[in-house]
Amino acid sequence: MAAGSRTLWKGAITFGLVHIPVGLHTAAIEEGVDFDWLDKRSMDPVGYKRINKKTGKEITKENIVKGVEYEDGKYVIISPEEIEAVYPRTTQTIEIQRFIESSEIPFVYLERPYYVAPVNKGQKVYALLREALIKTGKVGLAKVVIATKQHLAVLVPSGPALVLNLLRWGDEVKSLADLDLDLPAAGVKGAKGAKVTPAEMKMAERLIDEMSGRWEPADFKDEFKHAVMKIVEKKVKAGDTETVIEPEEEAPQENANVIDLTELLQRSLKGSKAGAARKGEEVESKPASAAGKSAKATAKKTSARKSASPAKRRA
Repeated sequence: MAAGSRTLWKGAITFGLVHIPVGLHTAAIEEGVDFDWLDKRSMDPVGYKRINKKTGKEITKENIVKGVEYEDGKYVIISPEEIEAVYPRTTQTIEIQRFIESSEIPFVYLERPYYVAPVNKGQKVYALLREALIKTGKVGLAKVVIATKQHLAVLVPSGPALVLNLLRWGDEVKSLADLDLDLPAAGVKGAKGAKVTPAEMKMAERLIDEMSGRWEPADFKDEFKHAVMKIVEKKVKAGDTETVIEPEEEAPQENANVIDLTELLQRSLKGSKAGAARKGEEVESKPASAAGKSAKATAKKTSARKSASPAKRRA
């Protein structure tokens, strides 16, 4: 990988008895324009506030709970301990479930790509899997847990690299059958049904042929972002700028009650493994009191930092 590429995740690709140690590197760059909120009177940064939508009053973190709406206006409250208990277990594996034809996955399911690189002398098996996928025209459909969240993913050969592209789950993509869309039928019958003439088809094919070319990603840019940055550069050169002084961080609140679920999950997983080794049985749950106290202390620092940071809106 290129110099400066940080490994986001280390684990292994597994299928059958094959085990390929790999690391993940982000393959996407988010470079939209970030607009910070500022008070136009004083140029002070404006942050988020937790507001009760009914009373309009600000409320403290300890009075906030998480709820899931199951009917209009009706909620079920889920505790931090219940959320922790159902978080997916981190396995550090890209577990291939099956191999499928590369053409079977519609583009609408593709969500976020990662480059997969071999580590710990895994180059040979890595190359074997990549070339086998290319030769067979297959891709690997897999499950992977990244940052405590389980994803469906597809492992695809791309030049010298394997790319792990996270997918949307089946129930996250709307089915055409559920949408009231007036679409002509596919294929020759669809063209006839839409009254497309042979002459029109020939002209369309000719136009497509004339406009065809190679895929060159550098040819396409975010025009809005570049236009905004030109305005910024022009104003900087003209000295038309403002100085924003970030306020000092507030002292941690003693009564903050936000639980770092990632830390709790990691701790409970370690405890489960240790308990299973001692008792010879799986530990399904553990008291959350001690972990909760530790998490509260960690959350105090996190809440103080968040309360001082300016709100951002991505264009």
